Amino acid sequence: MIRHIVLVNFKPDTSEKTIQNLFDRLAALRDQLPGMRDFDASPSISPEGLEQGFRHGICIDFVDEAARDAYLALPDHKALGAELVSLAEGGIKGLLVFDLKIG
Repeated sequence: MIRHIVLVNFKPDTSEKTIQNLFDRLAALRDQLPGMRDFDASPSISPEGLEQGFRHGICIDFVDEAARDAYLALPDHKALGAELVSLAEGGIKGLLVFDLKIG
């Protein structure tokens, strides 16, 4: 299994409604990908305060690397990814992406 983690530093004027709408549309990509298992996204709830500006996170589990790669290639993912970049502070610098192999 692959766990795809995205941390986001949204621009300060980005509303929670806008963020949730984007998260909902990303979650809906499950309908196009049988290999996409779980989708979770939320603001950080860490009491440590070590987010370094990355106040929101997305975590997606895929059955394998092929399913993750299919997700990355989806035109809808690319469009939503471009929207995410446009809402992030500093564009692409407002994102951190990390994939873990699980199990």
